[in-house]
Amino acid sequence: MEEKEELEEVTDKKLKKVRKIKIIPILITIFIIGLVAVIIYLLTFLKITNIYVKGTNYLSDQDILEQAKIDDYPSFIKTSAKALERRLKRNPYIKKVKVKKKAFRTIEITIEEEKILFRKDENKLLVLENGKEVDDKLKYNVPILLNYVPDTKYNTFLNKMTKINDSVKTEISEIRYDPNNQDDDRFLLSMNDGNLVYLTLTKFKQINYYEEVLDQLEGKKGILYLDSGNHFKIMDEINKEEEK
Repeated sequence: MEEKEELEEVTDKKLKKVRKIKIIPILITIFIIGLVAVIIYLLTFLKITNIYVKGTNYLSDQDILEQAKIDDYPSFIKTSAKALERRLKRNPYIKKVKVKKKAFRTIEITIEEEKILFRKDENKLLVLENGKEVDDKLKYNVPILLNYVPDTKYNTFLNKMTKINDSVKTEISEIRYDPNNQDDDRFLLSMNDGNLVYLTLTKFKQINYYEEVLDQLEGKKGILYLDSGNHFKIMDEINKEEEK
């Protein structure tokens, strides 16, 4: 009996020792999980410190921040890059957007904008390269389309406008659809420097050489006919012909 009692006593001690040993790693695990939870909780209070916006021309940085809803520099941890991208893609001016979260609580936003082709004079709508029309009263350095372009010509006209270099586009003041008996694809461009340019849809890209032609005009003002013959008439000569 004594041996049995001794055996039970030893066994009981071993079980207590095992229980004591097992509870230590459990307590350590609970402590680590709790510590991580506290750290994550405290990190949610750390706000975004820097926001960099790249690639914009028409949109201001403030426009981007307000559209993305981060103009108050919210929590860096809670801010989702994908959520920002979804919000920004709703803007008609934005063609592509990429948001990256970087070290030191920095957000980097890279934008590719839709180009503004021209403004419609009759209703002040801005026409973008994807064909969308935006009601925006802000002033942009883009040409004004003065009159109606037939539906059969309009899509081709939009396509040709996308091919014009940005530097040349800023030199165009007004565009008028101006067909004649010889060509119903003809347009008249009024330039900011006072010159006029006739173009057809098939030769629209030739306006990209305007700056090179301008160097050869030596400051003279007149009409550049790129629709036929590629010749230039000085304004004084045109006025004399009209007087006759």
